[in-house]
Amino acid sequence: MEQLFSIGDVAKLFHLSVSSLRHYEALGLLTPERVDPNTGYRSYSIRQFEVLNTIRYLRALDMPLEEIADFLRDRDVERIEEKLSRQREAVLQRQRELERVRRKIDNRLHQLREARTAVLDSAELICAPACRMVWMADRLRPRSFLDMEASIRRLEGPNTEALVFLGKVGVCISEEHLCREEFSQYDGSFLLLDREDHYDGPFLSLPETQCVRLRFRGSHGDAPARYRFLTAYIRAHSLKITGFSREITLIDNGLTPDSEKFVTEISIPVENTEGQ
Repeated sequence: MEQLFSIGDVAKLFHLSVSSLRHYEALGLLTPERVDPNTGYRSYSIRQFEVLNTIRYLRALDMPLEEIADFLRDRDVERIEEKLSRQREAVLQRQRELERVRRKIDNRLHQLREARTAVLDSAELICAPACRMVWMADRLRPRSFLDMEASIRRLEGPNTEALVFLGKVGVCISEEHLCREEFSQYDGSFLLLDREDHYDGPFLSLPETQCVRLRFRGSHGDAPARYRFLTAYIRAHSLKITGFSREITLIDNGLTPDSEKFVTEISIPVENTEGQ
């Protein structure tokens, strides 16, 4: 008589759970050699081993069970070649997506490390790299991160992906109000996009820009005094404001409840007026 194996024995031989074997049966991938009508006891023969080997191989390639069941119903060389080709492209697409996510994580880690080690309350002249920015006119008086939520939702729209990583949303004061030293209210909010971000909608492409930058311990409610410091620095160094400010809280309540660890950055575009 042909040797038969219990469901428990087969599970051990193939390093699977009994529930997995029952799931394969329910999907039509694996039919036991015999099922006792009285006890429901399932027995498997060597014939099922070949099917299990195929299932394990295709699962190791991350092929969905539904695709495997479709193949097992009509096994053919051309069909498996087609399925493997499609699975290969799916794997390559996931690799590309994972690489994109890795770069976004690297961007965020770089930003966090810079924020934690930054020299605070000191103005510096920097060259801000070219960037893409989603900008929205929005009269705001945020005193904490909670006051930003409504603006964030409007910026987000259908593009939820761009806001997955924190620290990209900011507020700005117009060039006109900066020059008049009116810092009590913001003129807009923005979403600063990574190069890896996919955004469906209009955005600004800003060139590489010379800026005066300052980082400080605190959040938006602590910013007015820093704006006064920055505009005084700009005047003292014969610089001219040439655009709206960019204010981003790099470390906020989304990362820590300890407000003593909050770090906010303000950048103001400038140009040198000496010799003009």
